[in-house]
Amino acid sequence: MSKVIHKIIAFVILLVMASVFILTVTNENNLPLNFSFSSLADGDFFRDLENRFTLNFFRRDFWISSKAKIESQICEKVVNDVYIGDDRLLNADILSSPFYLSNADIVNQFSKQNDSAVYFVAVPTSSGVYSNILPEYLTDDTEKLCIDSLYSRLENNIRRIDAYNILKRLNENYIYFRSDTKWTSYGAYCVYRTVIQKLGFQPSPYDKYTIEHVTDNFKGNLWEKSHYMKSKPDILDIYNYNDGAELVSCTGTDNKLKSHKKELYYRNAVDSDDMYRLYLGEDMPLVQIKTSVNNERKLLVIKDSFANCFIPFLIQHYSVIDVFSPECAEKNISDFVNTEDYEQILFLFGTDSLGTENIFSTKL
Repeated sequence: MSKVIHKIIAFVILLVMASVFILTVTNENNLPLNFSFSSLADGDFFRDLENRFTLNFFRRDFWISSKAKIESQICEKVVNDVYIGDDRLLNADILSSPFYLSNADIVNQFSKQNDSAVYFVAVPTSSGVYSNILPEYLTDDTEKLCIDSLYSRLENNIRRIDAYNILKRLNENYIYFRSDTKWTSYGAYCVYRTVIQKLGFQPSPYDKYTIEHVTDNFKGNLWEKSHYMKSKPDILDIYNYNDGAELVSCTGTDNKLKSHKKELYYRNAVDSDDMYRLYLGEDMPLVQIKTSVNNERKLLVIKDSFANCFIPFLIQHYSVIDVFSPECAEKNISDFVNTEDYEQILFLFGTDSLGTENIFSTKL
């Protein structure tokens, strides 16, 4: 009798597995695979097949969220490298990388080749600012040590701006998303006040802004990894400056050096799977912002996604703001802009990007 039951259970399991496989393969979101003999030979075809199967797995969100719920109930606080805290999700990857120093060397070389004043802001992720929430085996002020080692490697002529201590002091405020590693617009504003003074301007007063809550249903990159259903969604804000300088134009340049009209705020993003695209829209290697400020001052910002909600605060101070994103550029920065055209160049990156091997690569 037991053998019959075992066979029935095995049959049911195989039936479920086969059903899930068929439903995954026939998922309407699946796109045709690009097959070629070269992709088959170098393994790209099978990697593409694996990625598509993983991303389009039948009811993938349900299985991931169920896993997170079960593991959190049995006191397992880390799910898919995400630490589940009482009030927020945090990245549980221990942040240590040999690439901080090599990336600093690339910035040093870039600075030597340009006469512009270079400023550098390394922004901690939420795990760095809320490290006290993490268990000891996951952190020992790791991000602070990474920032310190990077800053000590930078040449003396590069102006280092301390974002870590500013944010650490304000960590009881809503300066970081609960479900994402990045800061909120308010967190960006708090650092902007110091950055803009270093750049030679007085910061725009906070009470001059009208804050628009565009959505309160933002689920960030940490939620995407864990699908922890009890995590409270976040708010995406737009800061509108009253009676100040206005946006004249916003233009993007793609990797084929073609220009595209862009928007400073892409509101349709709140109806998409990537709500953070509200800020600057789809990533492009170069975005040029022209304002009504009549001072002929031009700023070049070299950045990652942390800067996307930071950029709008600069509009009150410069007539032209050019924004270069090494992460999505396939060409060198010199193919997009002449760096000698700028009196000031601002680097603004999150510590997670700065620990990546190819963040600058041959782009600078």
